[in-house]
Amino acid sequence: MTKLKLGAVPDDKPFKISIELPASVHRDLVVYAEIHAQETGQPVGEPARLIVPMIERFMATDRAFAKARRSRRP
Repeated sequence: MTKLKLGAVPDDKPFKISIELPASVHRDLVVYAEIHAQETGQPVGEPARLIVPMIERFMATDRAFAKARRSRRP
């Protein structure tokens, strides 16, 4: 079983996002959504729903970002 970094996607209010992705990134996002659905047993639906949790996870685990953010606080 694959251990993905992204956990369950919360069933939240719909959101609108407008972004252009390279075709290769979109293909990988679709595959990630398929694997995520297999791992969790819950279909993701639109792969774009993964973008926000992925960005949140990325920022939460980026040590340089956390350090820079702490240094900005008064």
